[in-house]
Parts: sequence; structure tokens; C-alpha cells
Amino acid sequence: MKKIALLAIAALPAFAFAQEAKYTVQGKIGENNAPAKVYLEYRAKGKTVIDSAVLTGGKFHFEGVTEGTAPVNAYLLFNAKGNGTNNAEDYRAIYLEAGTINITTADLLANAKVDGPKTNQENEKYQLAQKPIADAYKALEAKQKAATPAQQASPEFIKQSKADEKAIEDKSTAIDKKFIQDNPNSSISLNALESYAYSADYVDIAPLYAGLSPAIKATEAGIKFGERLPKLKAVALGAIAPEFAEADTAGKEVSLSSFRGKYVLIDFWASWCGPCRQENPNVVKAFNHYKNQKFTILGVSLDQPNAKDKWLAAIHKDGLTWNHVSDLKYWDSKAAGLYAVRGIPQNFLIDPNGKIVGKNLRGDDLEAALAKIFGKI
Repeated sequence: MKKIALLAIAALPAFAFAQEAKYTVQGKIGENNAPAKVYLEYRAKGKTVIDSAVLTGGKFHFEGVTEGTAPVNAYLLFNAKGNGTNNAEDYRAIYLEAGTINITTADLLANAKVDGPKTNQENEKYQLAQKPIADAYKALEAKQKAATPAQQASPEFIKQSKADEKAIEDKSTAIDKKFIQDNPNSSISLNALESYAYSADYVDIAPLYAGLSPAIKATEAGIKFGERLPKLKAVALGAIAPEFAEADTAGKEVSLSSFRGKYVLIDFWASWCGPCRQENPNVVKAFNHYKNQKFTILGVSLDQPNAKDKWLAAIHKDGLTWNHVSDLKYWDSKAAGLYAVRGIPQNFLIDPNGKIVGKNLRGDDLEAALAKIFGKI
């Protein structure tokens, strides 16, 4: 149970320039032999690239060229049966960059030592800072699995688990912030800022971006993040929510402004998003508690083109009895772009005058925010 598993995130943009970077990725995973394979997966030119190597005495070797001199996010995935990445048992994030990256482990890739050029060294430093978070998630998961079915179903246990999870997330966010401040000339800091921006507000995000080195801000990813800042400012707490209109399930255009006079929760989600589906019972509970007040929900789906049937089926199965809209454009959703949404589930609470008064209200936080407005029901 890691932080990234708690939400669905748009793929980070590939770093690309006119030059090329020649990389070597090599290492040893125990004493594994065929049919065991290790896979190297990354994004290039908007497509997923996958290479594979059969293990011999645990050893593997990859060579290649990336477009651009900036590091490229990549994953190594291990599969003992060698039957594809979808069945991978273990993985490790690395960065493809000019030079040689060495990966060694006696057992799991997750436990591997990574020795390489600058960005991989910085990533090791970041992973070490985040290790207490990974350990805390493992401990929480073990605690949940050890509980009896009756305990797992009890309101008290569920409430405590959610509180524990939120405390871990808050600590992770604090670590991200400190790492960014302490390492302004690191590509890892820019990636950490992407993660930090999911739950933070513009007033906290902008200074961290401003503190990055000119070299990092000049990378393609740095430029793209800078271009997002005005959108993040437009959906900051206290701002008037940007207007948009999209088709509902019957094809009728529905605008955000048509709900003026009510508190509106703009809920970004999708039928394919596991964390969204897990969060839906909490949203349903809040809606049922306050739907007779001046409160409603506008669901905005990031479902994929030609997947309207899956969108409608999820609405029905999860009991989402409020207004829903979607342009069925996946991560190219116009509304999601307008609200700088790069991870779901994500929501914005709008007051009767159209002002943003809450963001990312999940679980008990949503109930607490509505109770503060309407009183406990």
C-alpha cells in the first residue's frame, strides 16, 4: 500500500530535447535463471516502450538511447515465469540517463541498491527519505490483514484505519516538501513537486517551484509545470471556480454555473480508477446526509473514448445518484485540464457564490467539511 496506489495519476511527460543520451542498465537479481526475466519499461514519444532480458545467474543487461539529455522515468519489473509485465512480481523505479546504472539485490528489486549517475543517486536519497513512509504503509497493511473479518467491518476499525492512512500521507507530503527545498537542482525534486501538488494549494506550491534551480525549471518538464501554475492559481482556495459545461449521461449540456445558490462538490473520477471506486462509498454517504440541504455533487468522469457504457455501468453499480458529465476524453478531459487535475480521485467544494472553499476532501474530511457548513446530521 504505497502513496501512488491511493490515486490514479496521469503519466508524467517524457523529458525530450534534440540531443540523445546513451544509457546502460545492468545488474543482478539473486541467482535467477531462465525463464525468469526482467523488463525495462518507460515512455517515449507518447508510447510505452518495453524491453526484456532473460536472467542468467541473476545477471541482466540493457543498452539504449533516449531522446534528450534529461533523465527519463523508467521501471524495472521482475517476473520469475518470464510471461510479461502484467504478471510482474516486483519492481523498482529508476531513471534512464547518460552513463551506467547498476542494480544489485539478493532478493527483491524493491530492496535493490542502485548505483548510477546523478539522478539515480538523488533518487536513492529520496527513496531513503521516504522509507519510513513505505514501512508505515506496510505496517498498516499488516495490521488490517491481521484483523478478523468482524473487526475489519467495524466502524471504529475503519475510522482508525483511515485516520492512520491520512497521517502517513501527511508525513509523506512533509517529506516531499523538505526534499524539494533541500535539493533545488534535482530532477527528483520536480517529480516530488508533482506529487506534492496533488494535495497542496497554490500558495504552497508556487514558492517551491520558484525555489527550483534555473536548470531544472528550463527542462521540458520544468517548463510544463511552470505553465500549469496559472491554472493551479485559478483553482486555489478562495478563487472563483472556472466555468465549464459538458454533456451529461443523456447528452445534454450541463454547466457548473447552473448550480449557483448551492454548495457543489465537483468530483473528478473515472470508472477505470480503482482508488476512485474505493472512495465512492464515502461520497455516497456524504451525499445522502446532505442532499436535502443546499448541497449537490457534479461528477466529472475521465473515462476513455468509446467507454460510455463503462461510465454508465459504474454510476449504476456504485449508486451515484447525482449529476454526471463527461467528454469521454480520458486525461485530455477539458474540465480536468481547466482545473489542473493530474490525479484522481480529486474534488473541489464550491460555495453558493461559486468560490472554492475546499479541495481534496476524502473520507471523513468531506463529512467534517459539510458538517461545519450544515451542522452534524
